[in-house]
Amino acid sequence: MHKLLYFLLIIFISNLGFSQEQPAENKQINIIYGGTFSKDETKAPGASIFSRDERQVQFEHQGADVWCDYAIFYQKENKLKAIGNIRLQQGDSIQMTSDKVDYYGETKLAKAWGNVILEQTPGMRLETDTLRFDRENQEAYYQDFGTVIDSANTLTSQIGRYYTETKKYQFLDSVHIDNAQYIVDSEQLDYYTSSKNAYMYGPSTIIGKTYKIYCERGFYDTKVESGYGIKNTRIDYNNKIIVGDSLYFNKVNEFASATNNITITDTVNKGIIRAHYAEVFKAKDSIFATKRAVAINLVENDSLYMHGDTLMITGKPDKRVLRAFRNAKFFKTDMSGKSDSIHVDEVTGITKLIGQKIDSTLKEAEWPKFYPIIWNADNQMTGDSIHLISDTLTEKLDSLKVINHAFIVSADTIGKTGYNQAKGKDLFGKFVNNELNEIDLIKNTEVVYWMYNDDDELIGINKTICSKINITLVNNDIEDLTFYVQPDGDLFPEKDLPPASRVLKGMLWRGDEQIKTKEDIFDDDDNNIVLPIIQGIENPIDIDAEEEERNKNSSDPVNNIAPKQQKTKTKKEDSKEQE
Repeated sequence: MHKLLYFLLIIFISNLGFSQEQPAENKQINIIYGGTFSKDETKAPGASIFSRDERQVQFEHQGADVWCDYAIFYQKENKLKAIGNIRLQQGDSIQMTSDKVDYYGETKLAKAWGNVILEQTPGMRLETDTLRFDRENQEAYYQDFGTVIDSANTLTSQIGRYYTETKKYQFLDSVHIDNAQYIVDSEQLDYYTSSKNAYMYGPSTIIGKTYKIYCERGFYDTKVESGYGIKNTRIDYNNKIIVGDSLYFNKVNEFASATNNITITDTVNKGIIRAHYAEVFKAKDSIFATKRAVAINLVENDSLYMHGDTLMITGKPDKRVLRAFRNAKFFKTDMSGKSDSIHVDEVTGITKLIGQKIDSTLKEAEWPKFYPIIWNADNQMTGDSIHLISDTLTEKLDSLKVINHAFIVSADTIGKTGYNQAKGKDLFGKFVNNELNEIDLIKNTEVVYWMYNDDDELIGINKTICSKINITLVNNDIEDLTFYVQPDGDLFPEKDLPPASRVLKGMLWRGDEQIKTKEDIFDDDDNNIVLPIIQGIENPIDIDAEEEERNKNSSDPVNNIAPKQQKTKTKKEDSKEQE
């Protein structure tokens, strides 16, 4: 009878007397069902002890209920120790079970350990050995390893914090996501259980069935396997390694793009592309690159550099086609050239230099500056189009074609008073060991050539017209000229050939345009590009705001996933805006 009266007194005090002493908010833990009551001043001084009978002991505190088999309740301290088959229920969505819980009514903090499971509907489950659940701030955190399971992924980490209101996890130390389609490893990762979006910090790796991504600051949508990296990022994708300041990837569209300081390495063809903007299309096996774009390939122990305002590479590795558009240029140590566009077909081994369409209002004398041009040592060759043909097996240069308005010019390096010139409708050249060895000019051919003896004394100037001219070269210098089919010409003493007669019609010396180094393939606009600023690299950033914005734009996930950037501008454009 004494115990019953004492128990009723406790219930009365907790439900009436103590609540009257509280101001606006009642922080007292309330007893809903006490089961069997006892006290033990030796083991639990000042505490009330409750044990289950036909049902579990139950307590309530500010919207949360706790059920357990055994409870030690410190009413004065407003603290509860719950033991055995514990279930903490907050509202309809959050439930925690464990072996033990210490609950503090003043701070609304629950410390749980022993087979702890925290669940939030729909479909999120956290498993750990020790968990602190801060109901005041609606946060749960662990630091002794935990596992999170939702409808899409299984995530593990050494340290984790969960925000119940935003349904966000912050994982630290040995973070791992396991999925049938991919795995993610990161030093630090924020994960939203509703959207399944992951935000990565520090060294992070994503490995899918057809790709591998590394970054030190990035985003990954685990539902559709797409995301971006904006710090020390690399993507291994379709036999290509893509490195850049900012990289975006989308598995569904089989697409990747990159911005600023990009290098794309073709691991099959051993080629490299550098640019400040690029796109990679897996299904078409193609690359689009611009902003100081250059393709670099190894040719006979020499690097071939090819540049254009836009580069496009298409086709499988053994059927690759490279196109450079607008202001296209190439350079290797023994040859360089430029044209409106360059087309390289690896199946045929043909490289085509294609000229800009000539305005019909221009005079014929102005045409040559629109022609493609190549320089082989001191020899300048121009025409409507130029084809360089390589042996597809040895990859060595085999032959050369200049089609329509073929013109070859070289400066007279001995007397330095004129230019050796030869022209015809078409030109055909032959290479031996990548060195131009022989040239045939055909149809309506003309030549002006300074001839010297072995002592470098001028013999005269040869000016001849014929149907065909054969030129042999040694070390890129003219060794011999042979004229075919009724040649009409003579060897003139220098004084007998007026300066105007020493220049063939249409001759235009373009030595000041010659590309002599790999840097010469870039013009001022290429060198003065102002790179866009990649936002969000520095930590910390407002991830919650970014996630909220992304969810607003979730109807267009592809276009809204990439990091925001400022427009790429040249210095000229920037100065115009300031004016």
